[in-house]
Amino acid sequence: MNATFARFCLSLFAPAIALATVAPLFAESIGESRPSSEVMPTIIERFTPQDVQETPDFQKHVSPLMGRLGCNGRSCHGSFQGRGGFMLSLFGYDFKADHAAIIEGDDPRVDTDSPDESMLIYKPTDEDMHEGGKRYELNSWEHHVLHNWIKGGAKFEPSNVAVLERLHVTPEEIVFNDKDQSEPLRVVAHWADGTQEDVTPLCRFTTNDDQVAEIDGEGIVTGVEAGDTHVVVAYDKAVVAIPVLRPVSKLIGANYPAVPTPTKIDELVVHKLKKLGIVPSDLASDEQFLRRVSLDIAGTLPSPTEIRAFVADSDPNKREKKIDQLLDTPAYVAKMTTLLCDITGNNDQQLVNVSPMRIGPAQEWYDWLYDRVEKNVPYDELAAGIILARSRLEGESYQEYCEEMSDMYRDGGSFADREYMTHYWARREFRQPEERAIAFAYAFMGVRIQCAQCHKHPFDVWSKNDFDEFKTFFTGARFANQPPRFDRAGFAQYEDILNKLEIDKELRGNQQRREFAKELRNGKTVPFPELVVMPVSNISRNAKNKKNRKGLASRSPEARVLGEEAIDLRDYEDVRQPVMEWLRQKENPYFARAIVNRIWATYFSVGIVHPTDDLSLGNPPSNEPLLDYLAKGFIENNYDLKWVHREIALSRTYQLSWVPNETNRLDIRNFSRSVPRRLPAEVAYDIIQQATAGDQSMGTYLTNIEDRAISIPGTRIQGNASYPLQIFGRSERASNCDCDRSMEATLLQTVFLQNDFSLHASMANSDSWIGEVQKSLSPQIDKRATETGKLQANIKRLYEQMGNGRAAAERQAAKGNQMRAKEIRERLAAGKKRLVYLREQLEKAKANEKKEKVQPVAFDSPAEMVTEAYLRTLSREPSEKEMTISLSHLRSSEKPVNGLHDLMWALLNTKEFIVNH
Repeated sequence: MNATFARFCLSLFAPAIALATVAPLFAESIGESRPSSEVMPTIIERFTPQDVQETPDFQKHVSPLMGRLGCNGRSCHGSFQGRGGFMLSLFGYDFKADHAAIIEGDDPRVDTDSPDESMLIYKPTDEDMHEGGKRYELNSWEHHVLHNWIKGGAKFEPSNVAVLERLHVTPEEIVFNDKDQSEPLRVVAHWADGTQEDVTPLCRFTTNDDQVAEIDGEGIVTGVEAGDTHVVVAYDKAVVAIPVLRPVSKLIGANYPAVPTPTKIDELVVHKLKKLGIVPSDLASDEQFLRRVSLDIAGTLPSPTEIRAFVADSDPNKREKKIDQLLDTPAYVAKMTTLLCDITGNNDQQLVNVSPMRIGPAQEWYDWLYDRVEKNVPYDELAAGIILARSRLEGESYQEYCEEMSDMYRDGGSFADREYMTHYWARREFRQPEERAIAFAYAFMGVRIQCAQCHKHPFDVWSKNDFDEFKTFFTGARFANQPPRFDRAGFAQYEDILNKLEIDKELRGNQQRREFAKELRNGKTVPFPELVVMPVSNISRNAKNKKNRKGLASRSPEARVLGEEAIDLRDYEDVRQPVMEWLRQKENPYFARAIVNRIWATYFSVGIVHPTDDLSLGNPPSNEPLLDYLAKGFIENNYDLKWVHREIALSRTYQLSWVPNETNRLDIRNFSRSVPRRLPAEVAYDIIQQATAGDQSMGTYLTNIEDRAISIPGTRIQGNASYPLQIFGRSERASNCDCDRSMEATLLQTVFLQNDFSLHASMANSDSWIGEVQKSLSPQIDKRATETGKLQANIKRLYEQMGNGRAAAERQAAKGNQMRAKEIRERLAAGKKRLVYLREQLEKAKANEKKEKVQPVAFDSPAEMVTEAYLRTLSREPSEKEMTISLSHLRSSEKPVNGLHDLMWALLNTKEFIVNH
């Protein structure tokens, strides 16, 4: 490779294309405050005087004060083990347990007869005695609060917990004009008894981005750099996020330029950009748009023919038509199905004992989803087919179920035809109610609820009690090898089916399943594992018995869906049903928002809520009206997934150029430009194969998905794709987190693109594009023709040898040398067999030549060859400079095809190729 071309390669690597990260989520409407005259002053104002007589409330004042002092923090008494023999709930939201920890035990922390002798007072005011150092001063307002509470009897009534109706924070939005400006927050608690109190000194304050805004313990917000973020206020169970922004330019208000907003998405995006003084980039070119939308919707590069036709098309609606065309391709279905497999956890290693046949349950899972995405089944129906899954349909016996399943596997039927997708409930890490609650919330609500498993969620309203009640909805279903004994009829049918099979009844596990498979192939009906849904009638009985028979989970007859009203489970046949009904409510804050936010992230790299699996009050959307619009429209359009894709792709926001201007060059969360982003692992691998494939094959990638990485069902990957998919970050589907998929750039990815043997082999094999070009440039006949010619020559030579042999045998016989004549005839017999074999091979070679012969690629000039290489990889024609350097290298190469190989290698290694922009 000459020096000029080497510099050219480096110039292709050079464009700096930043990866998108970040962006927070989802705030709650808090309501209006009452007139300030009715609001109690702050606890500081009331308890600073030395003669204060007021007795504070444990829940409203003492517990949050201990949070302000750090007593119930992670590094102090709020840690899992506590500290110094004293343990509090993290952030102090378990009032009953914390009160007991303070007043009970062998060494209580309070002395109601001598308040100042209480450890709660004398240790935190003594720096030497208290391991955590001095937390407050004697005679301070903090001291007066704790002293008066202890003096008043250190009371708390668990049966009379105060209910916080709302938390009102002012201002509701902060806009700074300059750096280091400050704004104090005022926080008023509205209690169910009608009282209102300024609780600003008792709140926890955090910032979601300290590069934009800082907030101190007093609730004073200070602007830092230009941009936008949220500060989060937490008190009692309430969490409120307040937007904070500082314009990045003077282009705000009347100074903001006219920007087209042809869609509702554009209106909502530009509305916020106006506040920030950010002007969107220009529209992307046709080539950029076509490449971007093809990769985002279908994970496929446009072919050179498609690019030329699209650019030449003068139809003003051609972009809309292209979007619709892509949404109707098998490639879109496969890519969307893969996303749903990621979300729902289709993992081969987690699926065991699903079927007696060696048919991959991960493939069945994928097929079931693929069928519904292809038919564009409403998302709520698709979700219901998973959430409410059961093996037997209504009125179906276990015998009938096993007969149906046996016929399906024996006759080659499709699992996709079944009404429910039961495999979701068969995963090994999905057996306990806690595991199910966490995984369910992640998949269908986009929330990380696991924090509430042990303590109150730090960034949302869920408590440990909320979690415990929520997990109750997931105790009624389990995957079993046989019907439970409470299903007497089903269990009897299982034993009857088993007795009719000619297998050793002592066999268990894999040995038994292998025998079942043999019997199934022999036409027998065999027992099948099934998803058992426990009758609700067992709830009351089970709730009374802590030790139940194996398989019968203990449950309360009532439960709540994350703090909602109590639901009597005895009103439902299936305890999962009220959860599905709750998800389908139009006001549900999670179900629709979670999936539209995840789809949005596939187009912009970051979600409107980021991370996409963290829809919490403390992580609000970067543009809440935008997320509300998409979620509402999704529901109004009958949960139509294609509506979401089309709505996003049709927006001017999506079609903006990646080229930044002075106002938006640092914007990564407000969608003012296209932020170039890494491709999903499957798409990255597929486009490498597609760009190097022969002409005929390249154009089939939208319709032929049989060998594509975007159609791999589970997590078990075999063959050449295994290593590249791993290093490019394919989802492991190992935990309840979108972080199972990595979108980060790594050194291994660079090494693979530069040096991996499989990549070079894909460029150089005879069926590749370069292989086709080589055939067109070579005077030799192609490989198939060469094989045919060789066979024909060998047959001709063998005929001549056999003719000579017959003459020789006759001469030896005439001389009386019978032994020699016999040897010659034996060789002639062997030659006849060889002749038959060669004729058979010749016929096969001719058939293959006729079937597989590829027309050689013809180019009128080297410039056409260079242009084709650019269109195949970067989906654009080369610039004049790029063309000049490329042609120079081709001419200096020993063989033109070697120069073309170098050019393709260089293009595949550009950031422009391996990212979407």
